[in-house]
Amino acid sequence: MPVESTLSNSGNTVTIGISGQFDFEIVQEFRAAYSDHKNADYIIDMRATEHMDSSALGMLLNMRKSLGDKTRISIINCRPQIKKILTISRFDKKFEIE
Repeated sequence: MPVESTLSNSGNTVTIGISGQFDFEIVQEFRAAYSDHKNADYIIDMRATEHMDSSALGMLLNMRKSLGDKTRISIINCRPQIKKILTISRFDKKFEIE
């Protein structure tokens, strides 16, 4: 399963792990991973993400729009090439990138 989400024991944080390709093929799974928990912080764990394309950037922007600017969304464990894409695209202004 390319997208797996887990809710923390406290119920305050949802971690979404993405495996393999982060692209349009997983749009429904990705949307479902954050649509059930509106009042939580989010961590997108990309340790197993091998590649992302422009549709993934769009999915992240849709997530931000859906959850609002006050929701904390962190993107962690990016490979160098993915972190570079996020930085060039100025996603560090809308998300916490670690």
